[in-house]
Amino acid sequence: MTNFPPLHLVPVRFLPVRFALRLLSVNFKINEEDPCVVLIEMTGPIQELTQRNQTQEREQVPFASISQHEKLGEVLFEERVYPAGKWACITKGEKLYEQSISMGFMKLMKFICKENSVGRYLGMTIPIVNSIQMLEDGNGFQKDILTAYYLPAEFQANPPQPTDPDITILQREAVRVITRTFFGTTTEETIMPQINLLWEMLGPSEEMHRNSYMVAVYDNPGVSCRRNEIWFIRRDP
Repeated sequence: MTNFPPLHLVPVRFLPVRFALRLLSVNFKINEEDPCVVLIEMTGPIQELTQRNQTQEREQVPFASISQHEKLGEVLFEERVYPAGKWACITKGEKLYEQSISMGFMKLMKFICKENSVGRYLGMTIPIVNSIQMLEDGNGFQKDILTAYYLPAEFQANPPQPTDPDITILQREAVRVITRTFFGTTTEETIMPQINLLWEMLGPSEEMHRNSYMVAVYDNPGVSCRRNEIWFIRRDP
């Protein structure tokens, strides 16, 4: 039986409890030999983000709304255009989708919280966007998930460089997407029904990619009913 290090060694009392426990649960799946390592490393960034988010507005990734489709007063889906811009991106290929996005986001948190060439807190933007590629049979996701953080307007012209070689600053082209909101955790099991549901609403179409999608996340992992969006990508922005 694996001997886990005692939890009292981790300063959990100083962290937002739900956030800390979710990070710990992810780390149990990834690092059974020492499940507290990631949580210890993330103490500073979690505290920083929590304190900043209490006093500062999170910057919205800019977009233009093209149209909204409603039924009985409920927005079923929306079409938007996101302009070109600079994003900090990282790709992780863990066993499960939720492990990949959690590990990617934790590294991005460190970049946001001073592990960058300017040595300062950069500011949080929303949403964090995860790009997924479908398996050839369309019945699941490929392992590699790209997680992207939009650089705040202040840093778009001259982006800070990450100290972590796994993170890359990319200039991404404008993208036109069909979006639909859903709530809760994001796993392959919860995302696939959202993809199928939006296809049912849209009907047959060759205007959107069928082998790649984006999942936009607006809340941190400590929020149980967090807001997410599934994005279908138009072939021609």
